[in-house]
Amino acid sequence: MQIRLIKHCTTLLAITLVAFFSYNIYSYDPLNGYDAEAHHTYIDFIAMYLPADLNLPDDTITREFFNPPVPYLFPAMVAVVCRNIIEAENLVTACQPIYGNLTQIFQALLFFASLLFYKKFFKNIYKNEKVINYIFLLMVGLLTVNFKTFVMIRGEVYIIFFHSIMLYVFSRILIKNYKFNKYEVLGFGTLIGLMALSRQWSFLLFLGYGMYFFFITSLAEKKRYFNFLTYSFLIGFVLSGWFYIGLFFEYGSFTAFNMETKPFKFSNQPLSFYFPISQESYMVFTKPIRPYFRNEFLPILFSDLWGDYWGYFSFTSRNLEQGRNQLIIGDYLARVNIVSLIPTAILIIGFIYSIKKVISKNKDLKDRSMVLLSLLSIFTVLGYLWFLVTHPTGSGDTNKATYVIQLFHCLSLISTMYLYEIFQKNKKIFYILYFSLISVFVHNSSAMLSHF
Repeated sequence: MQIRLIKHCTTLLAITLVAFFSYNIYSYDPLNGYDAEAHHTYIDFIAMYLPADLNLPDDTITREFFNPPVPYLFPAMVAVVCRNIIEAENLVTACQPIYGNLTQIFQALLFFASLLFYKKFFKNIYKNEKVINYIFLLMVGLLTVNFKTFVMIRGEVYIIFFHSIMLYVFSRILIKNYKFNKYEVLGFGTLIGLMALSRQWSFLLFLGYGMYFFFITSLAEKKRYFNFLTYSFLIGFVLSGWFYIGLFFEYGSFTAFNMETKPFKFSNQPLSFYFPISQESYMVFTKPIRPYFRNEFLPILFSDLWGDYWGYFSFTSRNLEQGRNQLIIGDYLARVNIVSLIPTAILIIGFIYSIKKVISKNKDLKDRSMVLLSLLSIFTVLGYLWFLVTHPTGSGDTNKATYVIQLFHCLSLISTMYLYEIFQKNKKIFYILYFSLISVFVHNSSAMLSHF
């Protein structure tokens, strides 16, 4: 009876996700996104040369010069078609709304395609068990960060899509004890190259795949996995190395950025960055929007994951005269943060559970996949902290959940596997947790919709 109810809830949830994405595409202008004008300048620049040539902008054209080109190719190609169809005094600005909306639709399709590859990943690990897919759709659907990220024109969208395919390919070699064929290594290597050409955050995931080697106990399996990774990364380097070599020769760094990079020192950031000890820290549960708890790592990341701390999606903190319910949005987002303690606890407990799998000696297929996901999560957190410490700002405006959305997808996969084990051992507790999460989704639904 309960399983049938969960199945119906999943169907309704899937319809709701499609409806939410559709509404946001209709109501949200991607020009309102993070650094949107700079991203659009990047698109308009490369569109001038397409389809004959691919010329990338430098730091005199846009401050987003350090970004790889893949996320900009689709909107740029739409802009090329647009300028040859419409007539306008200014073709560049006239085509921006057109390629903006079409890119939002395209990115929404990438999101749902990612869900299909996650499903394939679970199918390889859990065979044809359907309940785990029901759980995962809820866990990933709860992440408010998905809804705002995928309606902005951003490279993180492509990391999520390509990485979902990577996990599927990894699961294929995992069930064969790391035996692989040329198509799998070619596909994995191509995905590495495409991820590297999407956003630099992808390198944090690559570190996790590399570190996984040390958690394989069989020498024969170690050798096969080493060969698989070596061939794959060589392919990835061939496909993407040109971009990063270009950054090095032009700006002196393979990972150039539009801010000065400082040597890594914990003293680069104040104590309140690492520990929420300021007088405003408690406002994460009373008014979780800027400018409160400035430059505090965990409160900002938590508030931006479940709500909209920076005010670029569910409300705008830049102009309170526009949008809906702007003056009381902080009170609602405070309640969002409070009820989101439930899924946050599950994400954290699931991660701790995965760490136990990392240190355990006997690992089955499910344990091995959980080990990989935990390593991907760990290196994303460590790499992101390194970035924030070496690029400090007084406001903390480089701390956004969108930047590490890959982390939250990995944690959602881990927590899904954790909840499934609870389902197998104690269905009563599982049903309590599941329907609690459904209640959280219902409560938080307004934060998942644009109110611009």
